[in-house]
Amino acid sequence: MRLYLVRHAEAAPGEPDELRPLTPAGREQARALGKRLLGEDAVPAVVLTSPVLRARETGGEIARSFDIESIPDERLAPGATLDDVREAVKGRGDQVIVVGHQPDCGQIAAELTGGPEPRFPAGGHAVFELE
Repeated sequence: MRLYLVRHAEAAPGEPDELRPLTPAGREQARALGKRLLGEDAVPAVVLTSPVLRARETGGEIARSFDIESIPDERLAPGATLDDVREAVKGRGDQVIVVGHQPDCGQIAAELTGGPEPRFPAGGHAVFELE
């Protein structure tokens, strides 16, 4: 399975944290990422997101590029682990986009590669092959 691991795009400051929306620049980041992945011949079956607003909005913008669903999953909330991601994507197709948070994305990427945690800026992504 191909996993596209995405950190949510730029979010506005504020409280409560789970209700912070994307900024206009963040919406554009998410749209641009969706178009870029589409242009790279990605064929995801679904976009799974953290239930947090900024992740749901990021996933929604990406999903539009592929005309697929964006579905929130509690397992992808802040604090998600590689095991949580594996459980969430199980049975979801050959390619899945997962939208989460930092430091989770960096920690998951490091665990998958056995290397150091990569930078995961807002709207950043990495691609992995899961067995």
